[in-house]
Amino acid sequence: MPRLAERFAAFPKYPLADVPEIKRKLKADGVDVIDLGAGDADLPPPPAAVAALQTSASVTEMSRYPFQLGLPSFRAAVASWMEKRFEVRLDPFAEILPLIGSKEGIAHVAFAFLDPGDVTIVPDPGYQCYVGGTLLAGGVPHLMPLREPDDFLVPLQDIPADVARRARILYLNYPNNPTTATAPRLYLEDVVHWCREHDVLLVYDNAYSELAFDGYRPPSILEVEGAREVALEFHSMSKTYNMTGWRMGWAAGAAHLVSALSRVKTFVDTGASLLVQAAAQAALAAYDDWVPENIERFRERRDAAAAALRSAGFDVTVPRATMYLWVPIPGAGPRLTSEVFARRALTEAGVVLMPGSALGAGGEGYFRLALTQPRQRLVEAARRLSRLL
Repeated sequence: MPRLAERFAAFPKYPLADVPEIKRKLKADGVDVIDLGAGDADLPPPPAAVAALQTSASVTEMSRYPFQLGLPSFRAAVASWMEKRFEVRLDPFAEILPLIGSKEGIAHVAFAFLDPGDVTIVPDPGYQCYVGGTLLAGGVPHLMPLREPDDFLVPLQDIPADVARRARILYLNYPNNPTTATAPRLYLEDVVHWCREHDVLLVYDNAYSELAFDGYRPPSILEVEGAREVALEFHSMSKTYNMTGWRMGWAAGAAHLVSALSRVKTFVDTGASLLVQAAAQAALAAYDDWVPENIERFRERRDAAAAALRSAGFDVTVPRATMYLWVPIPGAGPRLTSEVFARRALTEAGVVLMPGSALGAGGEGYFRLALTQPRQRLVEAARRLSRLL
């Protein structure tokens, strides 16, 4: 039998791999399952994006290979949006790269910057493609726990000196999935300074930059002085525009960093669909008219879910951003792990949650609830979860 690679064996196991099958059986038995596990909202994408996709599908040229250049007008639209939103000016053809969703770009960037044995600094808990991309490229992930006393920020002062010497990439994600934490400007300045001092690439995952509430406006890392020398920022159409399945995003940064990622991608894909790029361009153009109302829906869901969970006996911090609630499990410990709690939530209450440990050992003791269902369903989920306490 063919032998699996050592890097494959190093992949962390998903603790609830059997959830889809359990969910299927529960539904077959007539159980009303409320799925709040994945960050995949039930809301529709912008009508302008749908119309642009339909129109483009009838244009023969839009069915051709996009290659890494992609749709020039989409690149221009991204550059215009970045300047308007963050006051960051970018060359659309040298400092922006269309991606098949930000996840693939984040995973592939490690191939350009890691040699076997090089270290990456990974937030724990965190998006698992940080670890996956590192392992696939032959690197070694060094996990940095995100703790509430540190406001769930990667504690730069706690990075061991030998790790700092060997590190090639630091992954950051603020607003943060799963903890919902946001990063102060002063902290981001410290991060940029640290990366410049140690010659480390900062991979800044900004997928939730627009899912923010109560007047908060998350920044771009490229706003920080000196960041362009060391940072690649990744954006996604998935969360802001309810376009998770469309697979569209982009990377932004200095030309030499962007071109390195582009070169890797020439060997693994032929670019994001021109049809989807045209749709994404239309969505960006509809930002002012469409996004605020969509964000308001998430805010209403956030407030309803947080209030209902508090009434149910959970300690909930209302987040300033993202589409999640990060909730401590009452009585968590060796006998009540996050996986045990999530499994009970599904089998006893018909509610799908993400156990904190599924996003890294640092997430133990928490569960993540996605605001992906209408308010009344979120309230009902909280009512059911109260039975577990």
